[in-house]
Amino acid sequence: MKRRNFLLNTALLGAGTLLPLNVLSKNFFRRDFSTIRRNVGVYSERGGTIGWLINDNALVAVDSQFPDSAANCVAGLKERTSRKMDYLINTHHHGDHTAGNSAFKEYTNHIVAHENVPGYQLKAAETRGQEVVDAQVTADMTFSEKWSQDVGDEIVHATHYGPAHTGGDSVVYFEKANIAHMGDLVFNRAYPYIDPGAGANIQNWIKVLRIAADELPSDAIYICGHGNANYGIQASKGDVLRKSDFLEELMAFTQRGIDAGKSKEEIASAPVLPGFEDFQAPGWSLTLEFSINTAYDELAG
Repeated sequence: MKRRNFLLNTALLGAGTLLPLNVLSKNFFRRDFSTIRRNVGVYSERGGTIGWLINDNALVAVDSQFPDSAANCVAGLKERTSRKMDYLINTHHHGDHTAGNSAFKEYTNHIVAHENVPGYQLKAAETRGQEVVDAQVTADMTFSEKWSQDVGDEIVHATHYGPAHTGGDSVVYFEKANIAHMGDLVFNRAYPYIDPGAGANIQNWIKVLRIAADELPSDAIYICGHGNANYGIQASKGDVLRKSDFLEELMAFTQRGIDAGKSKEEIASAPVLPGFEDFQAPGWSLTLEFSINTAYDELAG
């Protein structure tokens, strides 16, 4: 379902705890609880999309945005259930997905993430000073490849397919609802943030998206970390594969420029990636130029 307001609701405001300041937007956004199906839904305010599951015997959230928006999310969840949260799952370490862990700390029994996430989170925080390091709340339960748990009448899985957007990404899948939270593995029709300093690998990212889409049912609904205004944050298998195709063409386009003897600056000056005119900068200053520069660096070794 296309949602015009997702451009604003999913921007990376405040991600400077872990992302370069020049990629940030300075807007504030409205709060939005939406149910998708079978007790699974999303919360949007600012930062990466929060997913949630509420049933009679369990409460789970995926990602936590920022302390203030996370507190608003917690308040909304408390209006919907009297349960304490069983698990908060972080899809990766970036600040717009983990800074709000502090607001969930006393509300959840456990925080779950891939084993690389706490280290990346603390390393990134170190660049902002000791006060930021001290404010970090990291996962107390970690896994290497797969984690799963029965949560009431649902089963939740978290799977790490290898380095992609970062070196610690997880796909979080609610099996009976048939809904997968992709974190920032999918910026839906939007230029992504690529973090090689934290293990990102574009070539493997292409494979990760195709493997995940192949393993899950064809009618799965995907929750994206971010999306542009025309496509929103709810996606289909086709949207996931479209993102994989974008990354593949990004690498091929950049390699063709290298083979033609063009400089990095010349290649990165392209106004659009041919065939992917539907992709856009989703409300912050992540551009095609940034994607091409990062692809160039990966190809150049």
